[in-house]
Amino acid sequence: MKIKEGLSNIVFPPRCPVCDEVIYVGKDTCEDCRKKVICIGEPSCKKCGKPLEDQRREYCTDCMRKKHYFSQGKAVFVYQGEIRQSMYRFKYSNKREYADFYAKEAVRIYGDWIRRKQIEAIVPVPMYRLKEKGRGYNQAAVFARTLGEKMNLPVEKRMVKRIRNTTPQKELNDVERKINLKKAFQLVPNIVKYRKILIVDDIYTTGSTIDAVAEVLLQAGVDEIYFLCISIGEGF
Repeated sequence: MKIKEGLSNIVFPPRCPVCDEVIYVGKDTCEDCRKKVICIGEPSCKKCGKPLEDQRREYCTDCMRKKHYFSQGKAVFVYQGEIRQSMYRFKYSNKREYADFYAKEAVRIYGDWIRRKQIEAIVPVPMYRLKEKGRGYNQAAVFARTLGEKMNLPVEKRMVKRIRNTTPQKELNDVERKINLKKAFQLVPNIVKYRKILIVDDIYTTGSTIDAVAEVLLQAGVDEIYFLCISIGEGF
């Protein structure tokens, strides 16, 4: 087994999940990238977890002006610089192996939080069937599976189904995002048996996608919805 692993590392050497350069076996990232990556700290929004500049504030502007269907959310990294490029490769260049680093950091920072909330299952934000088929994978589901393994939690990939191929959220404003996601998700019948669920996705911006999934789950009888994303924009 060790011989096979050694040969595999020679043919396919491990790469830094941040910059994609070759790194030493056993290292999560290269040293330079570890210093550059910005994890979410305080102050942060008590609702969605966005980092805030003003320590006196409890909520970001988005969360002060709109209702959310989730109870609380967190994110691992600030969506900027090197992480932005890393996320792009993870999402569009088949760098699924990056999920291990993202999940390790998520557990390191939020493992206790997940346990305190008594999360019973993880639900990744689903992709539209044909879109996932074209890409070959759903990056949220890849992250969810890795996180579930590390937290010893079940991952319910098929609990919620995306029934419409929506316009990419990054191309829309906040009002358009809500309209775009209206009736985009559907619960698969007879599968809900959990009271507390953690929704996971790759990037959080305004929360419209998380809210759309959370609303469906709440209507089905789930008591509390939390979310965890790999990265998030800055609040103001």
